[in-house]
Amino acid sequence: MVQSSLPSPEPASREYRYLAPSVFWSIRQGFPRWLALSLVGLSLIAPLLLWTVISYLRLVPAIFLPTPGEVLDAGFKLFFDNNLIVDVLMSSSRVLAGFMVAGIIGVPMGLAMGTFYSFDSLFAPIVGMVRYMPVTGFVPLIVIWFGLGEVSKVLIIMLGVVLYNAIMVADAVKFIPNEMINVAYTMGATRRDVVFKVIIPATFPSVLDTLRVNISGAWNFLVIAELVAAQNGLGFKIIQAQRFLQTDKVLFCIALIGVIGVLIDYGLKWTAQKLTPWADQIRH
Repeated sequence: MVQSSLPSPEPASREYRYLAPSVFWSIRQGFPRWLALSLVGLSLIAPLLLWTVISYLRLVPAIFLPTPGEVLDAGFKLFFDNNLIVDVLMSSSRVLAGFMVAGIIGVPMGLAMGTFYSFDSLFAPIVGMVRYMPVTGFVPLIVIWFGLGEVSKVLIIMLGVVLYNAIMVADAVKFIPNEMINVAYTMGATRRDVVFKVIIPATFPSVLDTLRVNISGAWNFLVIAELVAAQNGLGFKIIQAQRFLQTDKVLFCIALIGVIGVLIDYGLKWTAQKLTPWADQIRH
């Protein structure tokens, strides 16, 4: 065989591009605390400033957009003249009860669906169909079946959250690498050991995050729940104020629900960080 005397072609030289350092556009890298606080302040102050300018200049009639001062004044009157604290406690208890029932049902269902193909085949069709049905459509049936008491209100909140708990937990289980399960079997683990010593501990941080995210859904369904013959509650106050075009009271109650939600969110986030400190890398 005659070897060619032609020189082999030189490999094309590569041009390496180096990313310019950036603070604002950094991807999962260090971020200055002062800049984070500045952005938080901007996100809160900018809408409030816009609202203040529009409302005080009366660019929009007060019946549609009262000033922040009018909203705060209405809030003080609700607390001191209308005993709003009772409504806060009643709404919180309904949300807590509905959300706990949704967690007790949804989390085990999601673990079963994500772990066993049999349970996934059993529950996935009905879960996939029912979660697209509006909860408001079930309200008349819930009233007929369970009456006008607290059970109906708790059930409406539960129905608004339970299937999302199940789906998100099932997805978290399915993200567990098969290698972890195979290693457990190799070391002599039974199916029970795999479930309780591998799958549940591995998904526990995701379960906490799922509950933290979906509790907002429970508060969203509060107004719907308190349409059912309620005599108190923040949703009831919103509906009552809306009937009399008391926009300042409506805005205050909505803002109060937002504040409560933020406090709950940070409380659950702090709890999750304390219970699962090893998962901080996943969360952030």
